[in-house]
Amino acid sequence: MSQADTPSTVPTVLSFNYHDSTGASGITADVEAIASQGCHASTIVTCLSVQDSQLVSSLIPVDDDLIIQSARAVLEDSPVASIKIGLLGSEESVEAIHEILLDYPDIPVVFDPMLIASNGVELAADNVIESIRDLLIPLTNLLTLNSLEAAMLFPEADNQSAMMQALMDAGCEHILLSGRRQATEKVTNTLYHNLRIIEQYEWPRLDGEYYGAGCTLSASLAALLAVGLDIIETCAEAQNYCWQSLKYAKRFGMGQYQPSRFYWMYENEDSD
Repeated sequence: MSQADTPSTVPTVLSFNYHDSTGASGITADVEAIASQGCHASTIVTCLSVQDSQLVSSLIPVDDDLIIQSARAVLEDSPVASIKIGLLGSEESVEAIHEILLDYPDIPVVFDPMLIASNGVELAADNVIESIRDLLIPLTNLLTLNSLEAAMLFPEADNQSAMMQALMDAGCEHILLSGRRQATEKVTNTLYHNLRIIEQYEWPRLDGEYYGAGCTLSASLAALLAVGLDIIETCAEAQNYCWQSLKYAKRFGMGQYQPSRFYWMYENEDSD
């Protein structure tokens, strides 16, 4: 077999996410973060957005049949080492991805539901949230979210512990809960498994408002799982990568800063 005919040993991560035209989050963020961890990104666009660096004005879902056909084309052509799921624009999109996941139960799934933007704008309708809770949470190996999103998924849970229990009772294997929305000097992120805390990670809080941190983190998590790291190492390395990306973040518009996912290119200069 010639070199040209030899399959690559680089792990493939399949990302389902929306297209953010600013490049801060969504598919662009996933591709950059996955590549930064030494993996190849295959991508399925779930919806298009009208947005700038300040506001998401509208989301236009992609047809669910197209999502299914695109995903099957990738999965039937090449081995996929992990799946990352991000923003989903409709109930039909959730059902489409649920159908795909049922056919590939051995591929680990990282899910960042993106229910609310960093500026507080809600990105998912109630029926989408309900479908996510019923169809995707039970098939998720590692869920990344913040306390506001957890409350949106399980509004009947009246405290953080109850929210985590509800998510795990629904079938989620691991949860990495972000503490960045808490008014604390340091950001504490907490990893849960089997209804208990198995690790906590503290990071210096960075000044500024950022958009794209969640996609950067979750895509990096999916890539590190794809290369074979265990869950503790994966979460530690992905958070460090995300923190460094935020440390060197750039402001390209009039709104929030965007993570520099190739931050090592800027380590010898001051952050803008």
